[in-house]
Amino acid sequence: MKITVFVTSFFVVACAFIGFAQQTTTSPVAGKKANAGQVAVPANPAGGTGASAPAGQPNAADMMKQMMELSKIGENHKLLSSLDGNWDYTIKFWMNPDPNAPPQESKGTATRKSIMGGRYVTMDVSGNMQMPGEDGKMKTMQFKGMGMEGYDNVKKKFVASWIDNMGTGIEFSEGIYDPATKSFTYTSEMEPVPGMKTQVREVIKVADNNHMMLEWYENQGGQEKKTMEISYTKKK
Repeated sequence: MKITVFVTSFFVVACAFIGFAQQTTTSPVAGKKANAGQVAVPANPAGGTGASAPAGQPNAADMMKQMMELSKIGENHKLLSSLDGNWDYTIKFWMNPDPNAPPQESKGTATRKSIMGGRYVTMDVSGNMQMPGEDGKMKTMQFKGMGMEGYDNVKKKFVASWIDNMGTGIEFSEGIYDPATKSFTYTSEMEPVPGMKTQVREVIKVADNNHMMLEWYENQGGQEKKTMEISYTKKK
């Protein structure tokens, strides 16, 4: 969807630049939209026969230049790409209400790969997990998951999404990076069942290029509780 919005916006701006450059000063009202849901078209973009665009409104040439600048990769994108590779992981779950109960553990593999010229990173995850079946008894189930990460130059935030074979929703999160601790912190909201919304905080600590740790915290009853931990080691 994001790329569709970008292409549509770019097309509208380009058409505005060409079309309005051929018009006289009897241009449409400033800010009038070419089509509902698309970006507003300046009345007199650069290159037109009339005056420059109204104060506070960028002309078409400036908008196109800004969009191209915002599409470039930067150090934050390279930071995500530096974690590309094949990883083994061990995951721990604290699902038992008894705080003294040991966590459930399982293992799996993850593959991180940069795409779109380094603008995004995908992560494919595969493993086995002990989960309660319909009869309530624990059984081994195959787990499949896929994540997408990037840095949004417009929002100036790290952005991510996640899907897996244990549900039908898509989790969206936004985050920041702290170079002092080499850690990403993402926040999101999940709703596993209708009306049961839970605030989530994820902390990804990068020890080095071969080791990282993800800690998952949920807000339960107004208190944050760690419910999951994933330790990653890159394959050699």
